[in-house]
Amino acid sequence: MDSLAVTALPDVWDRLTGTQPDPDLWVVLATLGAALAVVVPRGPWRISRNAITIAHEGGHGLIALLTGRRLTGIRLHSDTSGLTVSHGKPYGLGMILTAASGYTAPSLLGLGGAALLAAGRITLLLWAATALLVVMLVMIRNAYGVLTVVVTGGAFLLVSWLAGPQVQAAFAYAVVWFLLLGGVRPPFELQAKRRSAGGAGDSDADQLARLTHVPAGLWLFLFHAVSLCSLIGGGGWLLES
Repeated sequence: MDSLAVTALPDVWDRLTGTQPDPDLWVVLATLGAALAVVVPRGPWRISRNAITIAHEGGHGLIALLTGRRLTGIRLHSDTSGLTVSHGKPYGLGMILTAASGYTAPSLLGLGGAALLAAGRITLLLWAATALLVVMLVMIRNAYGVLTVVVTGGAFLLVSWLAGPQVQAAFAYAVVWFLLLGGVRPPFELQAKRRSAGGAGDSDADQLARLTHVPAGLWLFLFHAVSLCSLIGGGGWLLES
């Protein structure tokens, strides 16, 4: 048993740190098309947006921890909204970064994923995503949130352990395209909501406006800039890989 473990560990490490061949261009373009198909039409987006909410709330939670705040729980709801609760000073840089991280998280995760794929690190991407989902699962505080994260994490786990290299590559590229494209739509939705009669006084942009005395519109512009620049930069890496 010990000898098997000693033999297996280097193999696992080699898979994790090694590079994998880039897929054919048609695979890259096909996964781009698949991502567009679940982001652009309203029907599929109502379902696929749950994955963007995972990234959004995960971004809040990760930055809260990194800035020294105490993360107490994350909730994901069936209407694709979410809530991340952390405790600490209700002002200051940590609170600002935590509030700003939600709408930027999906796009920045997509950009980081595109950098890994451009470097041929397909397995590393899949395992890192699985690890982040497992860590996030510990902080989920409602049943729907648990179900959503378990299903998403299970998909990553099955593909990373059981699928062949070509399927892994296609899955990884589809996920990264989805994050890059899916990260663009929520700021536009927030913009439309803020223009409506009800407004969006509890939105991240409005919270940031109260924290920094910088107009919410400028924070919304930042969300747009991050998502669009990430799409341009990450998309370029994916198409060149």
